[in-house]
Amino acid sequence: MTTPLLTPAPPQQPAVQKTPSGLFDPKLLLTALPDALRKLDPRVMVKNPVMFVVEVGAVASTVLAVADPTGFVWSVVAWLWLTVLFANLAEAVAEGRGKAQAATLRRAKTETTARRLRPDGTEQQVPATALDLGDRVVVEAGQVIPGDGDVVEGVASVDESAITGESAPVIRESGGDRSAVTGGTRVLSDRIVVRITARPGESFIDRMIALVEGAARQKTPNEIALNILLASLTLVFLLATVTLPSYARYAGIDLSIVVLVALLVCLIPTTIGALLSAIGIAGMDRLVQRNVLAMSGRAVEAAGDVNTLLLDKTGTITFGNRQAAEFVPLPGVSEQELADAAQLSSLADETPEGRSIVVLAKTRYGLRERHTGELPHATFVEFTAQTRMSGVDVDGRRIRKGAAGAVTAWIHDQGSAVDAGLGDLVDGISASGGTPLVVAVSTHDAARPLGVIHLKDVVKDGMRQRFDQLRAMGIRTVMITGDNPLTAQAIAAEAGVDDFLAEATPEDKLALIKAEQAGGRLVAMTGDGTNDAPALAQADVGVAMNSGTSAAKEAGNMVDLDSDPTKLIEIVEIGKQLLITRGSLTTFSIANDVAKYFAILPALFAGAYPGLETLNVMRLDSVESAILSALVFNALVIVALVPLALRGVRYRPSSASAMLRRNLLVYGLGGLVTPFVGIKLIDLLVSVVPGIG
Repeated sequence: MTTPLLTPAPPQQPAVQKTPSGLFDPKLLLTALPDALRKLDPRVMVKNPVMFVVEVGAVASTVLAVADPTGFVWSVVAWLWLTVLFANLAEAVAEGRGKAQAATLRRAKTETTARRLRPDGTEQQVPATALDLGDRVVVEAGQVIPGDGDVVEGVASVDESAITGESAPVIRESGGDRSAVTGGTRVLSDRIVVRITARPGESFIDRMIALVEGAARQKTPNEIALNILLASLTLVFLLATVTLPSYARYAGIDLSIVVLVALLVCLIPTTIGALLSAIGIAGMDRLVQRNVLAMSGRAVEAAGDVNTLLLDKTGTITFGNRQAAEFVPLPGVSEQELADAAQLSSLADETPEGRSIVVLAKTRYGLRERHTGELPHATFVEFTAQTRMSGVDVDGRRIRKGAAGAVTAWIHDQGSAVDAGLGDLVDGISASGGTPLVVAVSTHDAARPLGVIHLKDVVKDGMRQRFDQLRAMGIRTVMITGDNPLTAQAIAAEAGVDDFLAEATPEDKLALIKAEQAGGRLVAMTGDGTNDAPALAQADVGVAMNSGTSAAKEAGNMVDLDSDPTKLIEIVEIGKQLLITRGSLTTFSIANDVAKYFAILPALFAGAYPGLETLNVMRLDSVESAILSALVFNALVIVALVPLALRGVRYRPSSASAMLRRNLLVYGLGGLVTPFVGIKLIDLLVSVVPGIG
């Protein structure tokens, strides 16, 4: 198919603005505060058992404070409500970041009139909302694509900044794996015919809006399990607190309902209970910030537990086009002579391989880059798939470069023999996994080969280091390629992957994924074509490229809006960061509770049981001060940890045992020490306030 010239594009629409990453952005907080207040609705709070108990306690304490008001009681009531509000605010801030993105997407999704094609080929103007599956619409330069679909005719430059946030246009054309277009994006040039693949309200942008807002977010299995654990701990402490008054009366201590509520709130795992939803929302948000759309929180969580990573070779591990790596001359020929002939014979070769030969001759051998226009008396031979050669006739020389068989046949046609050493060079490069291109020159006397150009798949910089990191995480990497086993083995060894699958068909990919899963392993992979759809659907984490087909995007549970296959490695790191953040803050929260025992219980019972005085290591001012200080700290620590919940605990590739040790040392020990310092400082302030301390 001939690609038409792209016509001048109209001014591009501004790219999507990323939401502010700072937690205490005033605009974001103002937006989140009303949402936090709305979440006080018991029907909403009951979904979080820990914070629901806190809210019930706050309501009961408020009623008691009205009946018997004192400075201490009202202070407890105020901090109980602040504890609930801070928990809601953490979730609302996390959701607010997504809602800001959703607002931008809604602005991009404008009401559009579609040019629907009738069966007889004539056009009909209809609202975009009236389009249905299978409808074909015409879109020209400057017009908005009215719905999700596949290009079935034509080629055009498309501005996808409304989706990706990037202003650089992309090419979409019929056929192949770059035919999918998204409703709400704008055609910048030429004319295309799009077949609609989504009903109104079910478009890609509609799903994006629902997901980034959190409306479609469901709790993951691990999140549900942790909620059950927290609810169980809350129930245990609730039963313990209910039985506490009888022991207190026996010791001659009168514990009021307000004191018992404050004690319960301090002892149950409120910190992680308040931040759990925010951690999950923030995990999906971190993916969105990297232009990856996760269709569910389960997919993000699964990415953190991936054991096997399948990656395409071309475009992921390598640059996608073979590049010239070396000029290998025959005996009696200098490298400089071979480089000069290789460059001249490649001037009319517009393939990426041909361009790389010109660049290699310039950078390694200092040859000035030349152009066809600089040699007016030369006759250039363009590269074609039929001849498999390119070349130039200049200054009485005929220079050719191309596939070994094609150039060898050309030499024979000139009535000359081929040097016996040429075959050894060609076979050696082929055996190493490279592609040999022969360079030959013909003069009036005879034709002779000069040497061989070694083309190879160039592995991207840093890939070996990244695979080493994945190996440290316990993740096995498998390279998928259609190359022959010899070439695949060479690239796999250079890149540092653990294994490879050569001459892979769609059925082979699917079988490999099923075999890995049968062994109890979670598998992640990327793909962009219709033939990748079965494997994407089978994989635990299937990342479809936004530039790919609709079938691929429907099959995967993530879509990479930048269409960068290497981003799969980042996705795994974000998934692990989510799991580590949740585990770290859970450790911190439980350790916090242990420290608060030492703050409150000795202060309550030391008078009746002098032996407990030895546990009163903080030497707090009074019982009231101890309770209020612990309650204030309990609320403020939620606010202090919100940025960490949203940003995530930094992930460093290491073994599970090393991560556990780090968690216990940093967050376990930190969770024990921090309350001692914090509660004591608050106690010093509370004790000087009249009527409270």
